Amino acid sequence: MRTQRKDRSPVLERLSVPGKFVMGVWGLRFRSTILMTSLSLSFLMGCQSTTGNVGDVHSYPMTSIEAQWIRDGGPIKFEDELWYPADDTEIFLDPEMNLLGEYQGVQFFNDKTDVRPYGRLYTKFGRNKFRFFEKRTSE
Repeated sequence: MRTQRKDRSPVLERLSVPGKFVMGVWGLRFRSTILMTSLSLSFLMGCQSTTGNVGDVHSYPMTSIEAQWIRDGGPIKFEDELWYPADDTEIFLDPEMNLLGEYQGVQFFNDKTDVRPYGRLYTKFGRNKFRFFEKRTSE
């Protein structure tokens, strides 16, 4: 015949009392796991809702082929001066550029760090690719 052990823990004693809910060690772990999981999910959902152009970074449209008049060496007329295309390009991010206007259907820009009188104008024709235009001095 078996004898009952008298050295039961208090948690087990409470478990045997009908109508009483006892959390216990496993219940606390489960509860903290649920809490951490829900906090993690709410954090991830908050980050996930941030889509699109965060910080309103300017993005300008581009073409893969420049306009024919640029390829033919035609100038941009800006502030009553003619600006001629160079045979070189520079790399800029769109937020580094300031849109000045449009000439013959092509947007032109200046570098945001440039001040008047501008040293160069730019047209965009590829991702982060800008052709620069300079004023010609009469010789």
